[in-house]
Amino acid sequence: MTKMHVAVFVAALSALVAAQAHAASGPDGKPMPGYWEVGEVATLLFSAKKVEHRCLVTSEINKFLNGPSNRHYDCTYPTRATSDGRIRLKGSCATKKGQVAYVTAQGSYSPTTFKLVMAISTKIGGIPLSGKATTEAKRLGDTCPADALRSDEAKQALGSSNIPN
Repeated sequence: MTKMHVAVFVAALSALVAAQAHAASGPDGKPMPGYWEVGEVATLLFSAKKVEHRCLVTSEINKFLNGPSNRHYDCTYPTRATSDGRIRLKGSCATKKGQVAYVTAQGSYSPTTFKLVMAISTKIGGIPLSGKATTEAKRLGDTCPADALRSDEAKQALGSSNIPN
């Protein structure tokens, strides 16, 4: 698989984690907004590993729970179950150029942790390829350092504050 395809899968995985990690805290046990460490490992022909520290807001988690996607990929999940600290997804993600990857994912979450394991399959030049991606995240705190990574949505929601909600 090309570097672009691995980058696509890692980006999709990042979107999944970022969104999930921002769900509002409450009696349902969803992840709380705040400062998070997100680690990702994707294996498609070769492995790519990445660790980021991100400031996440509630709206990002809510979007994820309703169907994770990002600006690079359009994802649909006809099978989507998120409750009682468990998540299960089955669907597909497509690039703007039409490359489609089929995704099956299972994981767990709490107000301060998140783990998602994804099985990914696609075809490139008619050759079937499959891989695996794992995301693990842990909440580091309520307040985000000023230099923490923020999506445009998080920047808008936070304004000048470093305490996401």
